[in-house]
Amino acid sequence: MSFTAEVKDELSRVPATCSHCDKAVLAALVRIEGTLFVSGKNRYRVEIATDAPSVARLVIKLLHELYRLKTNLTVRRSVLHKTPNYLIEVPAQPQLAAALVDMGVLSPEGGLVLGVSEQLVAKDCCAAAYLRGAFLGSGFVSDPRGDFHFEVIVETEELADGLVDLLARKNIKARIMQRRNSYMVYLKSGSAILEFLALAGAHQSALAMENARVIKSVRNDVNRQTNAEIANQAKTSRAAIDQIRAIRQVVEAHGMENLPPALQDFIKLRVRHPEATLKELGELANPPLSKSAVYHRVRRIEQLAVELENQNR
Repeated sequence: MSFTAEVKDELSRVPATCSHCDKAVLAALVRIEGTLFVSGKNRYRVEIATDAPSVARLVIKLLHELYRLKTNLTVRRSVLHKTPNYLIEVPAQPQLAAALVDMGVLSPEGGLVLGVSEQLVAKDCCAAAYLRGAFLGSGFVSDPRGDFHFEVIVETEELADGLVDLLARKNIKARIMQRRNSYMVYLKSGSAILEFLALAGAHQSALAMENARVIKSVRNDVNRQTNAEIANQAKTSRAAIDQIRAIRQVVEAHGMENLPPALQDFIKLRVRHPEATLKELGELANPPLSKSAVYHRVRRIEQLAVELENQNR
């Protein structure tokens, strides 16, 4: 099961905080996943499609409990993805028009409501319920073990603006992107997604995401440290190779016995320990040397090598 499916399954089981929260959830679901058909004055039919069985059960339950509406359920299977899709039909019936007005889908005059009906989200708990319904309808959240991404797709800019405003009530900053004939409300930061999950009531999913964030953070820290160590080792190895090349030139030109004792001691240490750092070479010396003292010897050998190269030009 995908993380999105897990979140939707949890959200479909969140109990209502007040008597109006269920209406807000259903209203958002119908607005986002529903298709309205008109066959005459006050004669409407609605179809709601979802691929989440828990969402299908919730829609049917709320339609029956809140408005006593009759529904028909058809389970379809995608040939391409071989996954079930649930089509809930609300056939034309006398109380459907009033229900659509009550859910903020239609205005009392019969026109379509493009934004979020204020009466549905007057209370904070109902605003959270509406956001919960919106995610149940067309929400997606990526697996927290990868990159963080959250989105809800809606058909009108007014509805997208309404969702952004509801999120802003809780200081969750969302953005809108137009996609052809639809609008995507999205969150990018892990902290914003966590705040949404907690606001909507998906506490177990929020905990799972936070655990994944901690593991990812630790893994990233370890990777950064490992990469830094590898880079340092590579740098040390390149430096040692350059030093040994310079040593070979100096010894061949001057002879080991003609070099100062300090340089002779360093050369012996470097040849015996080609992968050691300057600090480690200093610790191996007898008596021990500071890193700066070892570096001074390295610089002297490199200078002698450069002088030899200049003479041979």
